[in-house]
Amino acid sequence: MHNMRLIARLDVKGPNLVKGIQLEGLRKMGNPNKFAKKYYDDGIDEIIYMDIVASLYERNNIKEIVRRTSEDVFIPITVGGGIRSVEDAKEILRAGADKVAINTAAIKNPQLICEVSQRFGSQCMVLSIEAKKNGNKQWEAYYDYGREKTGIDVIEWAQQGYDLGAGEILLTSIDMEGGAKGFDLELVRTISDMLPIPVIASGGMGNIDDLEKVIKYGHADAVAMAHVLHYGIHTVGEIRDECLQRKIKLRIC
Repeated sequence: MHNMRLIARLDVKGPNLVKGIQLEGLRKMGNPNKFAKKYYDDGIDEIIYMDIVASLYERNNIKEIVRRTSEDVFIPITVGGGIRSVEDAKEILRAGADKVAINTAAIKNPQLICEVSQRFGSQCMVLSIEAKKNGNKQWEAYYDYGREKTGIDVIEWAQQGYDLGAGEILLTSIDMEGGAKGFDLELVRTISDMLPIPVIASGGMGNIDDLEKVIKYGHADAVAMAHVLHYGIHTVGEIRDECLQRKIKLRIC
């Protein structure tokens, strides 16, 4: 088993960290910089910032949050939301991000995946996929934070994204997101087994059993967690200790 990464996912709306259920019913949680610093101090491996309204309003206000975080958080930071061009990616990376996660703009212009990958390296280009189940082992890709359908099959889209140069997949299950009832294991396993690049499972973690299942059955390379951390159900330290008890190999922090 590879060394798995623990990632804190922080969805941001304006100046606030927010959390919802199935990407709706958002609740303000507080200052995202304070949450990021706490998770870093507690031993998280990476941070994902997602500006959840940037694509909808065609703006990007997250740069200052990223800049402040990068001053005292020294782990990889991935930023998504509102990145519509190579120039947008460049600005986010200059603000302190290490990787960019692109969903909406990639669906509208798949060639952007290739352009970002060629300019900054495939390790920098994370394809963010919002997936909603629509049949037995069938999922449809959505964009604009789960608001808009595409008619695109998630399996085909993930393969296309890899072929175009994506170096990692952030795979969010809309059905399971925020419910704290576990990940969509079949979704994660299908994509993880199909592609040779890392897959980050996102959406559904309510306890450490969920994490263990998505690693051992879903074959995820990393787990993005929000609900379980933001609501204080477990600390990062507790999760790390329990993973070690269960023989789950972690990246050494």
